Amino acid sequence: MSDFPKDIYTEPHPVDVNTLANLGPLRGMAGVWEGMRGLDVKPKAEGPKKQAFHERIELQPIDPQTNGPQLLYGLRYHTHVTKPDQIKTYHDQVGYWLWEPATGTIIHTLTIPRGQVAMAAGQASADATEFELVATHGLDTYGICSAPFLQHAFKTTEFRIKVTLHADGTWSYDEDTVLQILGRNEPFHHTDRNTLHKVAEPTPNPLAR
Repeated sequence: MSDFPKDIYTEPHPVDVNTLANLGPLRGMAGVWEGMRGLDVKPKAEGPKKQAFHERIELQPIDPQTNGPQLLYGLRYHTHVTKPDQIKTYHDQVGYWLWEPATGTIIHTLTIPRGQVAMAAGQASADATEFELVATHGLDTYGICSAPFLQHAFKTTEFRIKVTLHADGTWSYDEDTVLQILGRNEPFHHTDRNTLHKVAEPTPNPLAR
């Protein structure tokens, strides 16, 4: 806490309103993306099950955000996942990717419509092409919160995501969601990975238009 300034009210000035120019390592993720060869390894009663999936992610820049002296630039996102050749939603997720230039902090928030939210964080340089973020159950910051059933039967103890930006303009992720499943002694690693290809450019944030 001693790293924070004593003045917790005064906002930074001036602020560059062009979010796309200030996203640091997140700049290569802005836009609309599709990944057609995702792989999900999930828990089933009989053991781990592999599932291929198709994914569409829209990441659009938001106006600069201030918390008193803090300044954050970010992308609002929506992820929609289906199984191959199916219309039914397999996974839906919304949240933000945030970059704090002053500290080199990346924050990833996620919400899924099964009663779970998480906030993961990590450190990176502004020109980084690879970074990893972690959320841990039980922490006051960068933690995980679940509805009662998930907490009882599929308790998430850790969430970890590693992002890699590739020279060809694509980017990929590897996720590891560690579950303590009711009736099992060993943690289960629920993993997801995919490579995303851009299908549309981002829309500039409102103040930059």
